[in-house]
Amino acid sequence: MMRWILALALIAAPVSAQEALFDADGYRASSYRAPVDRDPAPAQRIALAAARGLRPGRDALFIDVLPLGPDHQTIPGALWLPDVGRSEVHPALWARVAQAAARFRAGHPGAPVILFCRADCWMSWNAARHLAHDGGRDVFWLAEGIEGWREAGGNLVSAHPG
Repeated sequence: MMRWILALALIAAPVSAQEALFDADGYRASSYRAPVDRDPAPAQRIALAAARGLRPGRDALFIDVLPLGPDHQTIPGALWLPDVGRSEVHPALWARVAQAAARFRAGHPGAPVILFCRADCWMSWNAARHLAHDGGRDVFWLAEGIEGWREAGGNLVSAHPG
């Protein structure tokens, strides 16, 4: 009997582990540094070349969602709002994202909002989906993040939380 219980537990473990990766709404809830294997709908993925053709803070609002850490580097002109890419974001933190997007769009109607962090990171994917689900239009996810930006010849600057 004990062998059967152990066997069933081992068979069920991968399913339970997979379910724990995502919450009931489909947001990644753990192990955020992993390859992203799905579209961020209703947000859209933006190609790195298209993002590099925009001027952060002028043509588009770029929001870096990477968690707090020492000596963080980000895309020049981007707003760093740490820890807003988790599956459940504290309402006060999320309000900062919504307010930043609303303020930017007030002066730049129709401008895109681009969320990013690192390559192979679910936090910006989560944040882009959250913002688009909250009614945000023209919300994009830059999958390549700061590494892709740098590898494509873009500069990075020291960041301070906004």
